Amino acid sequence: MKFLHSMIRVCDEEKSIKFYCDLLGLKKDRRIRLKDCFLQYLKDPKTDVEIELTIYDETPKNGYLIGDSFGHFAFLCDNLDEIDKKIKQMGYTWEVEPFYMEEVKTRISFLLDPDGNKVELIEKIN
Repeated sequence: MKFLHSMIRVCDEEKSIKFYCDLLGLKKDRRIRLKDCFLQYLKDPKTDVEIELTIYDETPKNGYLIGDSFGHFAFLCDNLDEIDKKIKQMGYTWEVEPFYMEEVKTRISFLLDPDGNKVELIEKIN
């Protein structure tokens, strides 16, 4: 068995692609039209794991509610200081600024995607 993807519903495809591709480095892959929505797959070029963006023809006026069971997506990065510069240049803000977590010898931080999904960025420290 192989893990393939996670799916999230998004209100604004362009904003989500900017966040996941331009900021986090995923690559646009196939785009499929279904009866009432588009599926846009964003692929991690290092692992081939994907996030499936689902863009319905009609979205809720106030966006989607984030469920109690969903926690976050996690991305490993080489250097959080470099990501911090890119985040500020692109107009994003941290939900939780980078900090060192002694128990696992990593720096971690959190930000929210355009629909409020939490994203964790992790930098391993040797």
